[in-house]
Amino acid sequence: MTKKKALPIVKLGVIGGSGVYEIEGIKNLKEYSIPTPFGKTSDAIVVGELEGVSCAFLPRHGRGHRISPSEVNSRANIYAMKALGVERIIAVSACGSLKEEIMPGDFLIPDQLFDRTRERPRSFFGLGIVGHVGFAEPYCKDISEVLHKKGKSLGIKTHLGGTYVCIEGPMFSTKAESKVWRGMGFSVVGMTNLPEARLAREAEICFSTIGLVTDYDVWKEGEEVTVEKVVATITKNVANVKKLIKAAVPVINKRERDCKCKDALRGAIMTAPSAVNKKTAAKLKLIIGKYI
Repeated sequence: MTKKKALPIVKLGVIGGSGVYEIEGIKNLKEYSIPTPFGKTSDAIVVGELEGVSCAFLPRHGRGHRISPSEVNSRANIYAMKALGVERIIAVSACGSLKEEIMPGDFLIPDQLFDRTRERPRSFFGLGIVGHVGFAEPYCKDISEVLHKKGKSLGIKTHLGGTYVCIEGPMFSTKAESKVWRGMGFSVVGMTNLPEARLAREAEICFSTIGLVTDYDVWKEGEEVTVEKVVATITKNVANVKKLIKAAVPVINKRERDCKCKDALRGAIMTAPSAVNKKTAAKLKLIIGKYI
């Protein structure tokens, strides 16, 4: 009988491209395939030590970029991070700029989200347990501030604040849609931050995003997004993403976790104890166990 590999305790997770964990100086890399009640994660989770801090790395689209944004099993991904003990997640997300001053190659650390997805399971709750979780501030300010400061100190043009509108994809916006997003005052458009951010909040995990700006979407004449432009800009900025993660990880790790994210489920579960579906409660024990 094969002995099951014991899971390490890891407090910090990174969700992004498959190359994100190929960071200079990372040590003791090990892979873990973590079963979840929600199916398979995008890929095996790679755990390593970066600047003395244990980190869990997960390629959102799988190695080889084989999973479409709409097909990413975010519930499994976030659940698996929770199973490792992850308390904070840094997400890396390519996005298109909706503002002239946010240029391709810049980084944006958003503070708001607008949901335009349609086909993705967006909550751990349901099937006999109702949870209404606060989401007014979808990103953790503590992590975002560190990412912004470290980005600037590294000489990376990094913007703090702005709204990330998450579309279903995998197609890019039409020009009409892009102009509407701009008219609504959104900063960037992407396809991956939801339901990741919602699920992280339900799991009481701090969540922040490094938005890697690759293009001007399709609103700017002569600058319309193409796959070639996106790939070229991402390739140029992979080194900067790695530098930022490496610089931010030890600072984030030392900060006291006193934000609201850590107690997001307190008072949020509305179902009476006598009415709780026991099967669902068992499925969600990792997430709701301290409340039910």
